[in-house]
Amino acid sequence: MGQGSSSVLTVTRLEKSFATEDGPLRVIDGVSFTVPDGQCYALLGPSGCGKTTTLRCVAGLEEPDAGRIEIAGTVVYDSAARIAVPTNQRPIGIVFQSYAIWPHFDVFENVAYPLRVARPRIARGEIEDRVMAVLDLVGMRDLAKRPAPRLSGGQQQRVALARAIVRRPKLLLLDEPLSNLDARLRDYMRKELADLIERIGITALFVTHDQAEALSLAQRVAVMNEGHLIQEGAPREVYSAPATAFVAEFIGGSNIVEGRVASRNDARAQVALQGGGPVFEIDMEATPGETVNVLFRPEGIRLSTTPVEGGNVLSGTISASIFTGSVIDYTVALAGGLRLRVIAPSDQQFERGTAVWLTVRDVRGLKREHPPSGT
Repeated sequence: MGQGSSSVLTVTRLEKSFATEDGPLRVIDGVSFTVPDGQCYALLGPSGCGKTTTLRCVAGLEEPDAGRIEIAGTVVYDSAARIAVPTNQRPIGIVFQSYAIWPHFDVFENVAYPLRVARPRIARGEIEDRVMAVLDLVGMRDLAKRPAPRLSGGQQQRVALARAIVRRPKLLLLDEPLSNLDARLRDYMRKELADLIERIGITALFVTHDQAEALSLAQRVAVMNEGHLIQEGAPREVYSAPATAFVAEFIGGSNIVEGRVASRNDARAQVALQGGGPVFEIDMEATPGETVNVLFRPEGIRLSTTPVEGGNVLSGTISASIFTGSVIDYTVALAGGLRLRVIAPSDQQFERGTAVWLTVRDVRGLKREHPPSGT
């Protein structure tokens, strides 16, 4: 997968299985990736895809069955060489999903704990200087003596982050860092966390099931499913050019409709949708007669109540709508039983049953791997 000129983390052919009543369950299957120095890298995928187990293997909290893990030039796990460095000897800081803030400590002591138990011992004066420096960095200096039970969710996250970086790790690991916050605070802390990681300049690996977190926080995103790393790239690249139907559906909730290649002209395939309608010209490698998946992004479709001339135009009827504030999430019923999701501005309001024309501004083709969700 992606390579950097100077990589802080290199994971190579990682494998991990768990014993079940039905036999071994492979949760990581040959995963390889690198995280360049100073970058934030996201492992994105649904529950059970293997992302958290991958992070726990990097942290040393789970031992892989095979593979190799190198952090900042030091091999911390190698199945062939029988190397398995304990967690406390790896140059990492961890922010757990639950934050793991100790209720009997105040803010200062929560952050100071990793330094107090460090060996060789760190002088008391240096501990105080380093703790206050990171509290200042995360905006918690004035709350150093506040008891942990009196912290809000956002304040707990800042304390957990300060504790993770106070040892000056080479690699920061974050496990679903925003999942415990309510929606409003999650949006705010997403921006705050992105700013903190950039200001600290630390290399970070985080796992999430939330595409907004991955796309806004990371310089590179790796989408995982069923133990495999499916696609890796810059956020905009993964979003705009998904490699598979799974990636397209998981990131952005794309409409995926079955089509058949009618003909081909140079690099463009003429694809007819199931159920009829116009023929779409799509840049893709496909042969006449081949069944493919056709991808329409919900936000890439324009609705109109008056007939529209030109190519890439479909017609249908509004069958459902959900008002979410800034946008309206429409379901449009097409001929042949197809239904498309369309995201429109909130001032573009249509009643159920309204006849509409859909102008598709961005259409992509994907090799078919499984039956599409739009059929």
